[in-house]
Amino acid sequence: MKTQEQECCPKFEVTKWDRKTFSWDHKPFIKESIPTFLHIPFPPMIGKKMKKMFDLADKAHANYPDLSDALVLFHDPSAFKSEIFYSVNHPIEGANNTDLTGEFIAGVFDGPYNTVPVHIKKWIKDFLIKT
Repeated sequence: MKTQEQECCPKFEVTKWDRKTFSWDHKPFIKESIPTFLHIPFPPMIGKKMKKMFDLADKAHANYPDLSDALVLFHDPSAFKSEIFYSVNHPIEGANNTDLTGEFIAGVFDGPYNTVPVHIKKWIKDFLIKT
């Protein structure tokens, strides 16, 4: 008997997200929060919350048919808390539903966590100032 491996996450397509602008009008998300220490999340917590949100969305038939279209966004309102936003097709009963509206610019970088500030400065110089 052959078992099928379940894909955790689809391969990330840089060209789909890098230097793109998105206009959202009440784009639905579900939200969870996790503890952090000086903005550094505890890795086991991320996996647990992501599984919880994915399973809620799956049960409510709110996951995107093509998971490469799904978004996971992080927001740190403090050094000790991070909010995770998972995009869904529609609000989900029993979940912490929210939505986002506005113009959003996406940028992709690859590198160690401690080089994030360098990447942000370069991205602002190369992309935001030129637009």
